[in-house]
This record gives sequence, structure tokens and C-alpha cells, in this order.
Amino acid sequence: MRFKRKVFMEKGRLDIAPLIDVIFLLLIFFMLTSSFVFQPGIRVNLPRAVTSEVLQKELLVVTVTEDSEFFICERPVSEDELFSRISVAARDGQPLLIKADKKASLGKVIEVWDICRQVDVKQINIATTQ
Repeated sequence: MRFKRKVFMEKGRLDIAPLIDVIFLLLIFFMLTSSFVFQPGIRVNLPRAVTSEVLQKELLVVTVTEDSEFFICERPVSEDELFSRISVAARDGQPLLIKADKKASLGKVIEVWDICRQVDVKQINIATTQ
């Protein structure tokens, strides 16, 4: 006895709903895991550090550029004005953040550090990237 097989070829249909679900999950995953940290202002190439922490306080930001220029809150300042602004911050008990370029002169960073020690700044931080 011979049986006949009826083989029907249907056009393949791709169900697109699971594909959309997977794409949305990947999109959400990459959006949540990527970090968008933009530091507006002066371009400074910060050094890397393994043990750095994120600071949440309002800080007085002193930037030392590659060309050994000083900026406070993105405004260029002279060394005399730097001393007076750091003195006011120390009197108010405001912490200080030093953002120095990787290629900045160590002597300029030490100048800022010495000013901080002279006027008795309680908390001095150095900006790094992780």
C-alpha cells in the first residue's frame, strides 16, 4: 500500500514581535549601562586613577591647563586673584577641586596646593578619570 504525501510549501513568515522585543531590550540595556559624563568648559585631559570617587558637593573648581594657565569656574585668573578666591573659599569652608591636565606642569599644581595649605582649606580634591 502506498501512501501519498502531500507536501505544501508555504512562504516563510518571520514573526517580527520577538525581534522588536529583543531590540528594545538591547536598547534599554545600552542606555542604562553607558555613562554620559560631560564636563563642559575648558578642555582638560585628566589623568587616570583606579581609586577615584564621585563627589556630590558644591566645589570651587580650580583648573590648570596644559599651558599652565589658571581658571576658576571656567574664568581665567591671575595668581593673585587665585590666592584671594581660594582664601574666600577657605573662609566659607568650601571644598576645593583641582582639575589639572595630564601634561600640566607639576609646579603649577603644587602652587595651587601650597595656596590651599596657606589659607587652611579643609578639603582638597584632585579630579581624575576612572
